[in-house]
Amino acid sequence: MSQGVGVFGIYVRDQDEALAFYEKVGFVVHTDLNNGHYRWLTMQYPSQPSFQLGLFLPGPPVHDEATGQALAELVAKGAMPGLVLHVDDCRAEYDRMLAAGVEFTQEPVERFGNIDAGFRDPAGNGWKMIQRGGRTR
Repeated sequence: MSQGVGVFGIYVRDQDEALAFYEKVGFVVHTDLNNGHYRWLTMQYPSQPSFQLGLFLPGPPVHDEATGQALAELVAKGAMPGLVLHVDDCRAEYDRMLAAGVEFTQEPVERFGNIDAGFRDPAGNGWKMIQRGGRTR
């Protein structure tokens, strides 16, 4: 029996907007189900098929309206923990994603033996894109 984290969820302000954004980053839809009360939307990175990123709306039925609004405001301010995307070539992925319309908060820089760049999704979730241990250009 295999155990481990299978889904990590983040809050987004609009699931269709988030889906389009994460497709630009390179994710593909894994599950998109709606029971009329709640939409379960997960995506996965092609090179990591055992892990899913959940794109969830804060609010009912999980939270009351006020809590959902407060969570959405915290995400928009960048208050949620940052996420990390490992890539083989940070500068190449930066160029590809920039051309696809992803807005970056930090261009690729070399530090601590890595190359990293920063971006945020439309809801405000912060990401670091990291190429570990190498210079390519």
